[in-house]
Amino acid sequence: MSKTGDQQPADMEVDSSAAVEEKPAVRFSINVLELMREAQMQHGLRQSDYTRYRRYCSARLRRLYKSLKFLHGRGKYTRRNITESTVTDVRYLHIVFYMAERAWSHAMEKKTAGTNAQQRIYMLGRFRKAVKWASLFSQLCSVKGDSRTSLEAEAYASYMKGALFFEQDKNIEAAMINFKNTRAVYEELGKYGSIENQLLCRQRIEEVEPMIDFCSHKLGGSSLQAHELLDTANDLLKAKMEAVLSETRSQQAASMTEFNWLGRRFPITNAKTRVSILKAQQLEKDLNGSATESIAADKKLGIFDKIFSAYHDARSCIRNDLASAGNAENIRDDLNGLDKAVSAVLGLRTIERNQLLVSIAKSKFTKHRDEKNEIITKPEELVRLYDLLIQNTMDLTDLVSSGRNKNEEENSFIHEYELKGLAFRAERCFFLAKSYSSAGKRAEAYALFSHAQTLADSALQQLANSPDKALIQDLKSLSDNCRSNSCIEHATGIMEEERVPLKLSKGVSTISLDDKTKENKYLLHILESYESAIGEPNTKGPCHIAQFPPPFQAVPCNPIVLDMAYNAIEFPSLENRMKKEKKGLLSRFWG
Repeated sequence: MSKTGDQQPADMEVDSSAAVEEKPAVRFSINVLELMREAQMQHGLRQSDYTRYRRYCSARLRRLYKSLKFLHGRGKYTRRNITESTVTDVRYLHIVFYMAERAWSHAMEKKTAGTNAQQRIYMLGRFRKAVKWASLFSQLCSVKGDSRTSLEAEAYASYMKGALFFEQDKNIEAAMINFKNTRAVYEELGKYGSIENQLLCRQRIEEVEPMIDFCSHKLGGSSLQAHELLDTANDLLKAKMEAVLSETRSQQAASMTEFNWLGRRFPITNAKTRVSILKAQQLEKDLNGSATESIAADKKLGIFDKIFSAYHDARSCIRNDLASAGNAENIRDDLNGLDKAVSAVLGLRTIERNQLLVSIAKSKFTKHRDEKNEIITKPEELVRLYDLLIQNTMDLTDLVSSGRNKNEEENSFIHEYELKGLAFRAERCFFLAKSYSSAGKRAEAYALFSHAQTLADSALQQLANSPDKALIQDLKSLSDNCRSNSCIEHATGIMEEERVPLKLSKGVSTISLDDKTKENKYLLHILESYESAIGEPNTKGPCHIAQFPPPFQAVPCNPIVLDMAYNAIEFPSLENRMKKEKKGLLSRFWG
């Protein structure tokens, strides 16, 4: 093969002037994915020509050795190892990288050519060599490279390890863990940077996905165990990933000068405030992206918690700036406006989180208990959630309406969330009626269902021209449910009232002094014997300690005495025995 195809592209040439100053504190930066993809596409792998790419890696290594004067002796070969103290130039990291690429391309060359048993052993040896160099590359980059370079090198080494385990076909769980670690890193890196970088990360993820699917299919019943191992392995990458994300946010926050909210712009002067707001906005993009439907509810709640933490950090920075602002009125006005805007966004995200909790509770409310005895949502829990939503809506509208000079966007926002508050009140009234219905209070449930329908119809009239079609559809469904449930409660109440005299007469007619129930042995009656009153160990029956309520017993009535002689007896006069009153002289005279 001619050497014309092995020429180094211009943007991949190493600038020798970058290594003039040899300082141990210098952190080198390599875009590993871009370097690898560009070398592979321009030197054979576009046509899957692994032989050409291997030869290019060998030629590239010769040029790097010669430019660094890092030769292995003349005549007799003497290996010179690359250690942390050796790496004083970024080209030493390039040497280790191309050594891994050369070993990998040689293994892929043998694999595509078709291997017998002996050639397969040689191929696996080349994969092990690639893993060795990739691990060394990751180790050196963690010490000599910046945070992004270290993270990309970690993902590169994980991919090589996964490829080795995949080809060995022995430890499929370890292969899946390494492939998933690679995917997780590139998913995070693909959220930042230029469009080209995002596209490269997306292509790398698409390469890894089939291998992950194959490993999952081959694991079968052990996939859950692999997931648990994956969580443990991902903990080791969290520190590096968080460092890269914070560094990227700091770089992007440098260009962020103001915060926009409802047509108003508030300047941001504090760098920590910019980073916190940018972190929250990027999490909001993840939450509202195109793939948000595939995200589990628990993960969404976790993202909301991170958003709240970021906005709280931003508010803390703003309050500290307010405390140190002094008497500068213009600065204090800007900070107060920014604090109000961030608080409003925080309140808005709180409403969205509570709506997510409501949707989760509603999905459990409509379910029936299955064979696993899953706990369903009670209507009282939904009433409590709607109480929170109503309070959040009131706080948000009060906060936005607290300004003196409100623009059109603020007025429309206030009107929108007042109508949402009315819809939340209708939903709360509906589930409150459900709770009364489950308690058997038909009259109260009927009145509440009717009131909920009135609230829903009132909100529908005010939302006639609203673009929020989902809210209108929910209110229509709520109005129909209120009407049907009120009719059911009315009919059920009438039927229960008609059954009351029948139940009373039937209950009175079945009263008897004879205990016709099954005769059970109670503990109080068998104290002298060693018989269990608890029952069989596998049964769920009650313990037979004493009978309650006690059985009816026949009690003799008191005798009825009729005094027939009383009216016929004539009693003697007792006037002569009565004490006579003494009178004076004047009383005698006047009579």
